Amino acid sequence: MDFHQFKEEVIAYSREIGIDKIGFASADVFGELKARLKRQQELGYQSGFEKGEVDERTEPGRLLPGAQSIISIALAYPSKMKDAPRSVKGERRGIFCRASWGQDYHDVLRDRLHKLGAFLKERFPEVELKSMVDTGELSDRAAAERAGIGFSGKNCAVITPEFGSYVYLGELVTNIPFAPDEPVDDSCGDCNICVDACPTGALVQGGQLNAQRCIAFLTQTKGFLPDEFRTVIGNRLYGCDTCQTVCPKNRKKDFHNHEEFEPDPEVVKPKLTPLLSISNREFKERFGFISGSWRGKKPIQRNAILALAHYRDETAVDELIRLMNHDPRPVIRGTAAWGLGKIGRPDCFEAVEKAKEKEEDEQVLYEMEKGLQFQT
Repeated sequence: MDFHQFKEEVIAYSREIGIDKIGFASADVFGELKARLKRQQELGYQSGFEKGEVDERTEPGRLLPGAQSIISIALAYPSKMKDAPRSVKGERRGIFCRASWGQDYHDVLRDRLHKLGAFLKERFPEVELKSMVDTGELSDRAAAERAGIGFSGKNCAVITPEFGSYVYLGELVTNIPFAPDEPVDDSCGDCNICVDACPTGALVQGGQLNAQRCIAFLTQTKGFLPDEFRTVIGNRLYGCDTCQTVCPKNRKKDFHNHEEFEPDPEVVKPKLTPLLSISNREFKERFGFISGSWRGKKPIQRNAILALAHYRDETAVDELIRLMNHDPRPVIRGTAAWGLGKIGRPDCFEAVEKAKEKEEDEQVLYEMEKGLQFQT
């Protein structure tokens, strides 16, 4: 087979099925990445959501014996929302990050990769493939960088010349010996805006992220949010866009190439107080199709409480008192108590004092004490 011609056919087909950018890379070991990941482990900077061991994440041949190349794809997503509702006093709203707007990108990219894989099998029956999107062992960013999709910026995102960093990534590892594309030159230069703008200092330095401090990670945890992050989470319900929105490479980058990624404003910028009483069924029906729902409603509700406390929203007091007294989940009861203290109305403190008399969970009692300290 003429693999050069085949590559051109693959590129042409990728455009037909709505892939915004495609690149080809060797399946060699990612040696530099391996060293960096091991260092991340030593420093305790990993989130814990990573799949596979370091060797699996950096050696394509472990995932597909006989691997010869990697096909990396990128789909652009919007950075601006049409008809976004305002967050106003009495009806405060939270926000899901841009990567959670529209249909879950995992499903959309898997669809494109499935079609691409079917095309390869039709033309080359001996093909072997392994497809991955985000939750696979291989680093999507490392594959995309090697394949010339973009360069890895100081904000740890792949920045493409065409779409900035507002792209979803996925890849196919294959035994087809496609010629590799040239990587894109790093052009962050002396710019350090993202590092300086990170609300929690999670970007330790350009290109190095301490995931344990990253708001995007913290919003997905299910326990009590550490105190130092409660004042900086703002109204974020899931994810954080700061290191992308401040990036000069993202200026005026806003692409609406895929109907699946168009956000429903009432879903991705929802009113906060109604989230506190939403049932599991209602949550799944309303939010189940977006990627930000994957951890369930508990982290979203905890973050909604923190957002209401951030706004000192007195209209939410009755609902927060109800949660503190009756919710079966200690994290929600305790966070509600802390939030009531943050809002700071006299009846808030009275309600916390009264609830303390019946509360038996030590962590919740600790949060109640912290809430009461706001009155001193």
